[in-house]
Order: sequence, then C-alpha cells, then structure tokens
Amino acid sequence: MFSSTDGWVTCALGHRHWGRVGAAGLLVHRSGADGPELLLQHRAVWSHHGGTWGTPGGALHAGESPEHGALREVQEELGLLPQDLQLGPASVDDHGGWSYTTVLARPVRSIEPGDLRLDGESDGVAWVALGDLVSLPLHPGFEASLYRLHDLLAA
Repeated sequence: MFSSTDGWVTCALGHRHWGRVGAAGLLVHRSGADGPELLLQHRAVWSHHGGTWGTPGGALHAGESPEHGALREVQEELGLLPQDLQLGPASVDDHGGWSYTTVLARPVRSIEPGDLRLDGESDGVAWVALGDLVSLPLHPGFEASLYRLHDLLAA
C-alpha cells in the first residue's frame, strides 16, 4: 500500500532517497556468544540497493514518529509485532532535508528467522554477528551508519 509520502527525494547532499518526509528502520539486536547479533534483512533484488543486507525499514508517513514508522515497517516486512520488541535508543542519519532514523530494539521473546513472515521486499532474514558484517554486501546507508550504531550497541 502506498502513502502520499512514498516517493523519491534528493537531499542537500545530492543523494536520492525513498520517503518524502524521511524514513526509519528497526535494528533488532540480541546478545550472542561472540557479542551482539543483528537481525538483518536481505533486500529483494528488485528493490533499491537490492541484494544487500540491512535493517527492515522504509518511508515514514506524514506525522508519523520514527519509532512508530520503524515498528510499522518491521511488522509489514517481517511480521514482528510491537509487543515482540523493547525499543531502545535511536540514531539519526541527517542528509539535510531528508533523514533516516535507525531505532534499536531488543526481542522480548525468542525470534528465529524461520518463524518470520517475509513480504516481497525481503529475500531472507538472518541473525548476523557484528563481527561477521564484513563478509556481507551491506546496504550503503546501513554500512555508513555502523560507526554510530556500534557505539549504541556497546552501551
């Protein structure tokens, strides 16, 4: 379903982004044997930056908070419900006139990739150890924000 805020915009840095009023995504993380593990989405090949791994997310609706938008997107794309998650801090990647907010969340129940309901925007989902991210093709925006997200995950 499209909203009036779906669409492409160009930010002050000259980048092309989806979401007329910005976008948000949810970075679900848990403690693993070797440190934090992230629940990442393998983006469908047809999508913008298809074939890369990143957070489930998308365009915000008019008047929607980044937290609400991130929860809505993770429900649409992976079938996770708000009661499955405990929200944490957020990180904003501001491009001047457009921003992407990554909201961190911890699962309050066991979440396994095989139990999730993927929509057509995902070719897969997996728990990935923070140290293993270097072996995956990452969504460029997610990859560029890792230094900020790493600090929040360590807190």
